[in-house]
Amino acid sequence: MPAVISGDRRQLTLELEPGLTSRFRNVRDGVYSRGLKRIAGDLDMAPGNLSVALGDDGTRKFSVDEMERYVQVTGDLTPIYYLVERYLGDQGAARAEALDRVMRMAEQLEALPAILAAAGVSTKKTKR
Repeated sequence: MPAVISGDRRQLTLELEPGLTSRFRNVRDGVYSRGLKRIAGDLDMAPGNLSVALGDDGTRKFSVDEMERYVQVTGDLTPIYYLVERYLGDQGAARAEALDRVMRMAEQLEALPAILAAAGVSTKKTKR
């Protein structure tokens, strides 16, 4: 965890739907995909204002406060899962995969002398 987070640490287990970062360009796309009119009604916003906030227009942006309200009102955790997938990934799986690769390499190194002998390559050092 980043140095700015201190205090007691807790283990958090999430079951993520893979592929959110490939389905959506950003968090705003995920919100937009649920239906502009319905979400605008849930957030008590005019559909046009929500459309501008979710679009790439620089005049008005969908703020973090609005995203928190969206999650609270709709119960849709997709924006949070999207951010976790994009910026944290599955660190446990990446570590497990790396350890698995190390173990396979170690097994190959153990077998190396026998493989070299079968190939007729001498592993004994010769003195000059």
